[in-house]
Amino acid sequence: MTRKQRLRSSVVLTAALTCVLTACGGDKGTAADDGPVDANGVKTGPGITDSTITLGVLTDLSGPYGPLGRSVLQAEKLYVDQVNAKGGVCGRKLKLLVRDHGYDVDTAVVHYGEMEPKIAAMPGLLGSTIINALLDSIEVDDVMTTSLGYSSALLGQPTLTTINATYDVDMINGFEYLADTQGLGPGDRVGYIYLEGDYGSNARRGARFVADKRGMTLVEKKVGPTRKDLSEEVRELGEAGVKAVLISTSPAQTAAAVGAAAAGGLDVPFLGSAVGYDPQLLKTPAAPALLKMLQLVAPTPAMTSDTPEVRKLVADYKRRYPGDPLDQGLETGHNTMAVAVQDLKSACEAEDLSREGIIAAHRRQKGFDPGLGPALDFSDPWRPSATQSYIVKPDRGVPGGLAGVKDAFKVPLVEQYLTTI
Repeated sequence: MTRKQRLRSSVVLTAALTCVLTACGGDKGTAADDGPVDANGVKTGPGITDSTITLGVLTDLSGPYGPLGRSVLQAEKLYVDQVNAKGGVCGRKLKLLVRDHGYDVDTAVVHYGEMEPKIAAMPGLLGSTIINALLDSIEVDDVMTTSLGYSSALLGQPTLTTINATYDVDMINGFEYLADTQGLGPGDRVGYIYLEGDYGSNARRGARFVADKRGMTLVEKKVGPTRKDLSEEVRELGEAGVKAVLISTSPAQTAAAVGAAAAGGLDVPFLGSAVGYDPQLLKTPAAPALLKMLQLVAPTPAMTSDTPEVRKLVADYKRRYPGDPLDQGLETGHNTMAVAVQDLKSACEAEDLSREGIIAAHRRQKGFDPGLGPALDFSDPWRPSATQSYIVKPDRGVPGGLAGVKDAFKVPLVEQYLTTI
């Protein structure tokens, strides 16, 4: 039985027990039916007043993912201000309630308790350990929440959503691309350096699936979040005779590994997860090695993508935050808030801005195009909202420090893999 089948069985059992305990099927209305209604007949709920809709962002602004958290938040604020300038949503202006958890679980729990009664939804929750700690509360409170992490382990939760391809799906697309372009085949050894935890282990799952299907051997090296020197892992991969290296770590660890490979004579291609890169790495001594050896698989296009939406985002962001670095966090923030706004518009059209109404509106979204990346389908909580990926590479001379290599694509193995989770 797959994880999906186990969870679905649990959901059915829980629903049946709830039905018995609450005498479902009777004539009494639901909690949403009994909620407040505004002058226009629209049901409302927490975070909704006659003039504002408050959305929560619980992120890392001061901890290890602070730079990413800041760029995502600034892009979200930019999007909200643009929506408000056009009149807002459902006759109301949008307001962000932001809290910094510093990647500390206890701090996040306290902040969530304070925020929850004040917000309609939470389009921005950063950190896998934070999400795991709050998951039960989010479910009980019916807070539609967007994870800023992309593990497929988060799928199957009605109130929790991920935007774009998950880590494992990205890695399947990326590994297949690497194998095809580098001529990798049965019997070849490929190294994999991955960060312990949800991010690394989920990406590794995708890599293992490809290696098994192609008859290749994955030589794995797990590293902890505080590990800085990866020369030992790189040396061992070289001794194992790997022909390429996959890497899903922090940006600093990506630079350490690629730099160690260049210094130690391991002249093989590296393919990394996009979250493991930061354009500031091109200011470090590892820059020459990164420019030569590294490519990345990403759920969104490079900031150099020649589309009107990307060009507009770059121009607007530079105007609003002059001097701030550009990275793919901008696209994450833009897409996250675009989805949240579409949820609210759909809920308003259905005359139901209660939390239950917002969740239902989100799950009605099918084929929504946020403008930056593939169209998104949220109708099935058990599937990633997108299954396409991009290949990008470090480049000093372009916005965001990444240049496009391959536009959105999806390999056939992805659908085979999704039946196993």
